[in-house]
Amino acid sequence: MKRTEFERRRRQLMRMVGKGGIAILPAAPVRMRSRDVEYRYRQDSDFYYLTGFAEPEAVAVLVPGRPQGEYLLFCRERHPEKELWDGRRAGQDGAVATFGADDAFPIDDIDDILPGLIEGCDRVYYTMGMYSDFDSRIADWVNSLRTGASRGLHTPTEFVALDHLLHDMRLYKSRSEISAMRKSAKVAVAAHKRAMQITRPGIHEYEVEAEFRHEFRRNSAWASYSPIVAGGANACTLHYVDNGDVLNDGDLLLIDAGCELDYYASDITRTFPVNGRFTPEQRAVYEIVLEAQLAAIDKTVRGNHWNDPHDAAVRIITRGLKKLGLLEGPPAKLIRDGAYRQFYMHRTGHWLGMDVHDVGDYKVGDEWRVLESGMVTTVEPGIYIPNKRNVPKRFRNIGVRIEDDVAITTKGPDVLSKGLMKDPDDIEAWMARA
Repeated sequence: MKRTEFERRRRQLMRMVGKGGIAILPAAPVRMRSRDVEYRYRQDSDFYYLTGFAEPEAVAVLVPGRPQGEYLLFCRERHPEKELWDGRRAGQDGAVATFGADDAFPIDDIDDILPGLIEGCDRVYYTMGMYSDFDSRIADWVNSLRTGASRGLHTPTEFVALDHLLHDMRLYKSRSEISAMRKSAKVAVAAHKRAMQITRPGIHEYEVEAEFRHEFRRNSAWASYSPIVAGGANACTLHYVDNGDVLNDGDLLLIDAGCELDYYASDITRTFPVNGRFTPEQRAVYEIVLEAQLAAIDKTVRGNHWNDPHDAAVRIITRGLKKLGLLEGPPAKLIRDGAYRQFYMHRTGHWLGMDVHDVGDYKVGDEWRVLESGMVTTVEPGIYIPNKRNVPKRFRNIGVRIEDDVAITTKGPDVLSKGLMKDPDDIEAWMARA
């Protein structure tokens, strides 16, 4: 992402904050995996969205209208000995020269500097509840100002939830962001294609997972969430991530896997036969889900409401389940009573962006949000048929989900992951090439 993109975002946020306001964003803390082993560091999405700065121990401050500089960055100082162990730091010079800060200060000096910046403001924009340690520091700084009110110190009179403004900004993707998400989807598509061609009876789910991680890393990407590689009955567990079982001849394999590239996520699901050929029952269920997904994508357009794609998918899935003999009764009543939920229990999508389940409200007041250009959502209907006595044996343990990433545009839905086949004949043909 170009530096100008981050500058544009900061300007937009500062226009909303206005003079007299101050926005404060801490970086994500380092997390410990076990004992003295850290997780690979990943910056807080809100912080990175405004700064492009990927180091820990940092705080970004925006003060609209401040004559000495509106964008300040507190970060670690250069330290040759520590950098020998943990890698190069930008330092204060790099924060200004590379990351566009108007001024930068050592993070160790924040207690001496930031309260003075807060003192000159009427409103503090901050997201409470994300990082409890930093919440306490904010409270301490403000309380210290309040105790000094009798000495003439100014105290902010209003606290505003920063995430309310920032997350609405993040919901609308720019051209640069859509381009980044398209690249992320392209890498994920290649990984799914690779997985289809190496899958065969007798290998383990984790061997297929390894193909995804290999493809992601060779393209400078990381898994954007723990991949779901679920063979047979495991596909009926929605968040199955053990990925340890042997893949059996005659079963389906459901793979829900995406990557994060340059801080933007993809999220794709495909379901295909382990042996390369759908059984009649598997194909029947698959074709219902595919029809539902295509109908939902057709509804993912400007002016429709967020729930319209889901409603379209539910109608087709309910009719399909009745046709298979898994539901009985008039489709309208089955939908009204929620009878389909025993086989389709989740919604048809979620916002997608820097986070896999990205920020943004799904309702405005009591109404579903209207879809607008720049929004990106997943479209992912599914059918999951459990191993129960009231289900015909030939359908038991069939789990199917099909998921694509879709951008809403002025020209209609733009399927960012369209390079990955999903027609059952195309899947069989692709797997036969292995």
